Amino acid sequence: MLSIQAIRQAPDAVREAMSNRQEEAPIDKVLSLDEERRRLITEAETLRASQKQESREFARLKSSGADTEALGHMAQELGRIRDRIKAIEFDVEKTEAALTDLLLRLPNIPDASVPVGRDESDNIVVRSWGTIPDFPFRPRPHWELGEELDIIDFARGVKLSGSRFYVLKGKGALLQRALIAMMLDLHIRVHGYTEIYPPYMVKRETMVGSSNLPKFADHLYHDAEEDYWFVPTAEVPLTNLHREEILEPGVLPLHYVAYSACFRREKMAAGRDTRGIKRGHQFDKVELYKFTEPEKSFDELEAMVGDAERICQELRLPYRVVQLSTADLGFASAKSYDIEVWAPGCQEWLEVSSCSNCTDFQARRANIRYRPGTGAKAQFVHTLNGSGLALPRVLIAVLENYQQPDGTIEVPNALVPFTRGIEVIN
Repeated sequence: MLSIQAIRQAPDAVREAMSNRQEEAPIDKVLSLDEERRRLITEAETLRASQKQESREFARLKSSGADTEALGHMAQELGRIRDRIKAIEFDVEKTEAALTDLLLRLPNIPDASVPVGRDESDNIVVRSWGTIPDFPFRPRPHWELGEELDIIDFARGVKLSGSRFYVLKGKGALLQRALIAMMLDLHIRVHGYTEIYPPYMVKRETMVGSSNLPKFADHLYHDAEEDYWFVPTAEVPLTNLHREEILEPGVLPLHYVAYSACFRREKMAAGRDTRGIKRGHQFDKVELYKFTEPEKSFDELEAMVGDAERICQELRLPYRVVQLSTADLGFASAKSYDIEVWAPGCQEWLEVSSCSNCTDFQARRANIRYRPGTGAKAQFVHTLNGSGLALPRVLIAVLENYQQPDGTIEVPNALVPFTRGIEVIN
């Protein structure tokens, strides 16, 4: 959430930032509500001061034996002041609720290093790794390979749950599990992250703290009876691990990694990528998350991108790193990089990771602070998140990049220790 003080002090800069994001943000309405809230608070404080003074005078007159009529008039005036204060307090509460709702819907301000763009075509490829394979045969898409090898069952997925669902079976399920185990193992053992196994359902305030509510309610699965929300990514519970906490000196940085199933309604993707397993309402992901000191957060972002890249390198998958322009940034992000792997069967680059520095945007919403030193004033932390990596697109890339002329799939060397020694899927 943006600071109202920052908006008040530099409204034109905030308007420019929203424009660069291609957002029609109601900054004038925000400022109007803020001004009205402050006016009401000032009026209430003035009335309380008057009430206090009148009460003292009433007590003095009453103790001095003033006549009943004078005391009655004064009591009536005190009653009018009390009623007016109650009315103003109600108006303050209503105005603050409207202001908070607007603030919760404003995206983060892009960092100055982010390229200004009109859409995703203005994103910048900053580096590439690996060589796109040159097959001596026509590379086939994963949906053909998966069905012929009997490791992906689309028909039964639809029978069980409907469109955009599928079943992984046999060595397909094993390969997915091996990818998850390999990624967790590397991030924990080599990169030093602490593993978390989070709930897949969370409370409303948890969704608000991570920036998913109220803006993206239509894209989330929700149990209305108990007001539980299914997580669209492990970023949601990880953000809120330290909600309403003040972290003591020396605790930061905190690096967490979590596997979770993820649930999204994919409303914005209606009609897109209907073949295969690229887009589904349920998918798996290994999530990286960091709580850091503000002055170190952008260095931590670069390190997080490197950690995600390491997975692609271990799997020997050709990939590229793309810096997102202002128009393509996620809602909470101030700066983001995507990692895209090449899928030769689909003939496209698939995003398998998006790493973002959210600065203090989520920390303000979830009230997560730290003390720079003993006795120092608490400040908001910076939060970062990234996929390390996201399935099933990594699975797609493995199937399509490691396919053989006879339709079998060679298992990447890095996965063999996690596949019970199986080296070929046939």
